[in-house]
Amino acid sequence: MVVRLCSQEAVDGEPLAGGPRQTSRHRRDGARAATIARRQLRFPMPIVRILLVLLALASPLSMAGGAVAGPFEDAQAAHGRRDYATALRLWRPLADQGNAEAQYALGFMYDGGQGVPKNYARAAKWWRLAADQGHTFAQYNLGTLYDNGNGVPQNKAEALKWYHLAAERGNDGAQFNVGVLHFAGVAVSENRIEAAKWFRRAADQGHIGAQVYLGLCYATGLGVPQDNIQAYMWLSLAAARSDQDAISNRNRVAQQMTPAQIAEAQKLAVEWKSKPER
Repeated sequence: MVVRLCSQEAVDGEPLAGGPRQTSRHRRDGARAATIARRQLRFPMPIVRILLVLLALASPLSMAGGAVAGPFEDAQAAHGRRDYATALRLWRPLADQGNAEAQYALGFMYDGGQGVPKNYARAAKWWRLAADQGHTFAQYNLGTLYDNGNGVPQNKAEALKWYHLAAERGNDGAQFNVGVLHFAGVAVSENRIEAAKWFRRAADQGHIGAQVYLGLCYATGLGVPQDNIQAYMWLSLAAARSDQDAISNRNRVAQQMTPAQIAEAQKLAVEWKSKPER
């Protein structure tokens, strides 16, 4: 599913990157081109993107930085062997004692039905305990439960609260979701500038969905000055990882660009490097 942009969206008439200073005629032509582009470009449906983000939830094996020695590491090894009974037996006492990593791991197991019946309410219980201690991934995952109403009453404002905490600590998935909620005006006033800010932080870390959204923000001038070179660059980064939305939208943006602009955007894409925040 996709959301089509309305042609009535405001056009700010910003000059193309590297282009000449605009006269009033140029601004009229630019506005007309932007309107045409907006009729063609498509923003992926936010909820679809959020669901894609959920697929990237990490295993406690890879996210347990700072794990305690002994039982915790033994539980990690057992989980890696899919010996969930042993992992559960070793993690539960640590979780009961307040170990945030073990609490996160138990939430992960209940969320996925690993060695226990799938139970979102219990996942929420353990993730909340870890999240209250500042565990970034527990904060993000708890946000997804509130976002989708799994194990807790659906509450977009509560989801945004937990996403925001994780986003501030550098979680790119949470940053993207904060951007989506601001972009769509869900649980918060619609704010495309704020959305673009969060999309950029996630995109800088290599988040594909954020790269697509940021590219489309530049293509349409929503939250940022309209800039086809930046749009093409960000969409190219996501397209290189086989994102179909990025591929189709990059091709549409290219129709509004000169060969020199495309070459500049491709150069920027080649030179781009991710900048992890954590």
